[in-house]
Amino acid sequence: MTSVATGHPTDDSAAALLSTDPRYTAAETSPNVLVHLTQLALARGARCDDWFAGSGLSREQLNDPSLRVSYRQARSVIRRALLATGDPGLGLDVGRRETLGSFGLLGLAMMTSATFGDAMRAGIEHHRVSGSLLDVSFEVLGPLEVALAAWPRFNDAPLLPFLCEELFSSALAIARELLGQDFRPSRLEVTYTRPPHADAYADYFQCELVFGARYNRVVLDVPWLDHPLATHNPLTAQQALALCTQQHDANGVRQEIVASVERLLRSHLRQQPRLPDVARMLNMSERSLRRRLAESGRIFREIHDRVRAERALELLHGGALSVAEIGLEIGFSDPREFRRAFKRWTGMAPRSARQHAA
Repeated sequence: MTSVATGHPTDDSAAALLSTDPRYTAAETSPNVLVHLTQLALARGARCDDWFAGSGLSREQLNDPSLRVSYRQARSVIRRALLATGDPGLGLDVGRRETLGSFGLLGLAMMTSATFGDAMRAGIEHHRVSGSLLDVSFEVLGPLEVALAAWPRFNDAPLLPFLCEELFSSALAIARELLGQDFRPSRLEVTYTRPPHADAYADYFQCELVFGARYNRVVLDVPWLDHPLATHNPLTAQQALALCTQQHDANGVRQEIVASVERLLRSHLRQQPRLPDVARMLNMSERSLRRRLAESGRIFREIHDRVRAERALELLHGGALSVAEIGLEIGFSDPREFRRAFKRWTGMAPRSARQHAA
C-alpha cells in the first residue's frame, strides 16, 4: 500500500523509530490542523468520524479549547483523511482556509504588530501555539531575501507534503490578509519530489517552485518586512504576545531550551557545533546549558545525533543529493564516517534507507 500524497509506503520505516521517541506521544499541540481538516471535510459533505478511530480522539473533542493532541494522534487522523479522500492536495486546501482568526491570541498579536516583519517573527516565535506540526524558523538568506523555513520534527516522509502544504499555504493566506491579495513570495522550495498536483501549487503561490530542494522554505524579498500594518495597536500586540507566552505550562518552559538547541543545531549542522558553541550562541554558560537540558531529561549528544539523523533521512527521501553530499550537509567531510554514524543512529545504511523510501 502507498501513500496518496507521496507514493511512499504507508507502513514506512519511520514508524518504529517514531514509536520510541517520547515527543511522538506527548499531547502538547493545539488541534488547529485537525479542526480545519474536519471543517473542510464537512463543507465537502464527507464523513470524517472514522478518521479518528484508534487515535484516542473523537471529532467532538476538537471543540474543547483546552484539548492538546500528540503528533501520533494528528498523524493518524491526517493519514486516514488522505486515504479516505484520495485528494493529494488536501494540505493546500486545508491551509488556504485558515485566517488570522484561526490562531486566536497569536493571530491577534500578528494583526496588531507594527510591520509585517514583526508579525512574521511573532508567528514564528510562537508557532507551537498555533498548532503547527512542523518546527519553523526565520532565515536570513542574504541582503535581499529572507525565508520562513520548516523543519520536520520526525522522519515522516509520507506526511511531509501535507504538512508543508498546510503550513506554507496558511502562511500565504495570512500574509495576504495582512498585506493584500497582491502579495507574492519570490520562491517556494520543498525537499520532496514534484507531486502530481504541482499545478495547484503554481496557481496558489504564483511564484517560482523548486521541488527536490535542500530545504523546506518559502522565500520573500526583504522590503516586505518593513511594510507597515494598518491594524497596528502597540498595547494590544504587547498584551497578546504576553498571553501567548503564558500558554506554555511549566513543562513547556523546560522543553523550550531543547527546542532552542534543536533550532541552532539545524541552522549550523555543517559546522558540527559542540555544546560550548551552542551555549555561546544562546548567551549561556556551558554549565547552565547542560543543567537546563538535564532538567528536561535530555543530553546534548542525543539531541545532536537525532537532529543529524532526521536531516539525513529527510535529504535521502528527497533524492536530489548523493550520500556524500548529504554527509557534507550535516557536517561529515568523510563519507565513510557519515555512513558509520548513520547506521549507528538508524540501524541501516544510507543507501538502504533511500531504497526503502523509493
